[in-house]
Amino acid sequence: MQYDSQFRTGYVAIVGRPNVGKSTLLNSLIRQKISITSRKAQTTRYRINGIFTDQHLQIIFVDTPGFQVRYKNRMNAAMNKVVTQSMQDVDVVLFVIEALRFDERDRLVLKLIPETAPVILVINKIDWLADKNRLLPFLDEMDKQFGYAAIIPVSAASQIQLTNLIDAIRPHLPENPPLFDADEITDRNVRFIAAELVREKLFRLIGDEIPYSTSVIVDQFTETEKLNTIYATILIDKPNQKAIIIGKGGEKLKLISSQARKEMETFFNKKVFLQIWIKVRSGWANDAHALKQLGHE
Repeated sequence: MQYDSQFRTGYVAIVGRPNVGKSTLLNSLIRQKISITSRKAQTTRYRINGIFTDQHLQIIFVDTPGFQVRYKNRMNAAMNKVVTQSMQDVDVVLFVIEALRFDERDRLVLKLIPETAPVILVINKIDWLADKNRLLPFLDEMDKQFGYAAIIPVSAASQIQLTNLIDAIRPHLPENPPLFDADEITDRNVRFIAAELVREKLFRLIGDEIPYSTSVIVDQFTETEKLNTIYATILIDKPNQKAIIIGKGGEKLKLISSQARKEMETFFNKKVFLQIWIKVRSGWANDAHALKQLGHE
């Protein structure tokens, strides 16, 4: 790729309350799924960097967990810490909210944003609006609440106005050479991506509460030219959760494995053999050693 002589590179944090579409926005901006999504709030648990590069600039987007107060345990305290730390040393903050929705949870996140970086308000899910005429008064209302560097209405899922968002970010980035090669899309390794794709299926296929009590560890990841062989373990908090995840005749676990394997094959662009076990580890979300093993502390 031929780079611009005034090439710009910088870090951009994506923040907001749970379930406003931060991970979908990241995936759409870099045109590759690296951050898992579901309809359940608080699916994202880790800081994930996604890399966008063109001939003019390189943006390292920092996807963060949604800042929340619902689940009181050591893991969620660590996740909230990730949110606040991720905003400290970035060049721009994207503050994501839903169209026509702004409440106390959004105000709490806004108060956490440091004054050192410009803030771009990203109003997501505009494609959900039945009456588009309501959007302009909402934009005016938001403009009066804070000194935003820009306000950009988008649809992350439908990829509407994302080019305008990139254009709004560019002037705020310093002139620097790229930090990553043009074909790199994330700084996370393959084991992390594999574990996250399994965990996503738990959020999508299991009931409302159980996914919050689970995590995934990749025990073994072996690569050849044509095949990735992956052995993973689902950690659960209580013994009775095992039967729910396995399902009648093992059908639920088979579905989780099948869907995760297909997404892995798309991501890695090769065949994948995936074997999943389930292990009870009571209190793992409050266990410092377990959280360190899972990359939370």
